[in-house]
Amino acid sequence: MSVVLGYDESPGAERALHVALEVATAFGEPLVLVYGAAAPGATGEEYRAHREAVLQAGRSALARAVEAADEAGVPSTVEVVDDKPAQALLDAAERHDARVIIVGTWGDSPIRGALLGSTPHKLLHLSPVPVLCVPTADEAQAGGRTA
Repeated sequence: MSVVLGYDESPGAERALHVALEVATAFGEPLVLVYGAAAPGATGEEYRAHREAVLQAGRSALARAVEAADEAGVPSTVEVVDDKPAQALLDAAERHDARVIIVGTWGDSPIRGALLGSTPHKLLHLSPVPVLCVPTADEAQAGGRTA
């Protein structure tokens, strides 16, 4: 089994990283760090250039998370996926027999998430494994309420 973390360097992802390390340590599970981002468009040189830039951004973002996992003594695997974040996480969870998927939140209200299709909202409705949504520090201090 494993702990799958969606990570993108956002404030919510930073807090989720700390929680994921705690969960992985508590269960003695490896951490699978996933960065999913689909480049827009479908063909042409512009698409390929944009896709490579997105994948490089993902590799850079995950380097910080790998460093934190190494410091915590948690083995980690990195996946930079050319797919929408929710689907990338669902696929990684299946491939790695995930115990849980952990993601940070961005401070959107539940209604905004439902209307715009936030990654945590999609995961809560589509994932066959438990999903842990970690609020940003600001959300946690406000009791989870957002404006």
